[in-house]
Amino acid sequence: MRDAGMRLLVIEDNRQLAANLFDYFESRGHVLDVAPDGITGLHLAGSHPYDAVILDWMLPRLEGPEVLRRLRSEQGSEVPVIMLTARDELPDKIAGFRAGADDYLTKPFALPELEVRL
Repeated sequence: MRDAGMRLLVIEDNRQLAANLFDYFESRGHVLDVAPDGITGLHLAGSHPYDAVILDWMLPRLEGPEVLRRLRSEQGSEVPVIMLTARDELPDKIAGFRAGADDYLTKPFALPELEVRL
């Protein structure tokens, strides 16, 4: 992880996974906001400065790639974004990067691996 005390946005609809991410990164001195859907995540991303975004693909209300496209085009954000998804096929990975992802990690994953990618 680059710095202690990062502010992270997690856009994830799985409550248990979101809670695990929250607990893991908060215990390491980071501040997390969690959005349960794409629309809420996009709103939070435009309302607060984040050091990184952890973004699921399959989300209610607005899927991850569209959140990412809007984040990049409409909001002009250059915040680093890691796609965190169960979609592990090569075309999905390519689509994620084309949407603007900086990194792509498939579920299941290890929290320490996600941590070093940040």
